[in-house]
Amino acid sequence: MGVYQWRDHKKPSGGKRSWYYKVKRKYAYGRPFVPAVLGEEDKRVSIRVRGGNTKVRVRRVAHAVVSDPKTGKSFKARILRVVESRANREFARRGIIVRGVVIETDRGLAVVTSRPGQDGVVNAVLIGEEREAGS
Repeated sequence: MGVYQWRDHKKPSGGKRSWYYKVKRKYAYGRPFVPAVLGEEDKRVSIRVRGGNTKVRVRRVAHAVVSDPKTGKSFKARILRVVESRANREFARRGIIVRGVVIETDRGLAVVTSRPGQDGVVNAVLIGEEREAGS
């Protein structure tokens, strides 16, 4: 089942009196949100998108590519837990990883900068140890 993403069901702006009928188009459909969940090992899926292209999505994730802004080095780190999410606090409870989520790695706290459902990888930037859980 597709997710319709056009804006033709809303009231028009700019003083128009009535809205016109627009036929739904296949290119205006999306897909339902399937989250990247913290797991024991990484699991990626490749899906076909518009134009015959492919997109790699993460279903389960255990590791992140973490970069340290002080040294400029990047390394692979194991994700221990999801500390907090500004997008939805339920994401932290369920272990869902999206962009902007603060994760605890074996090297310290980091914030996710990539979109795992779109990019197929979890990139993060180290923010240090001074941040408390839930703050």
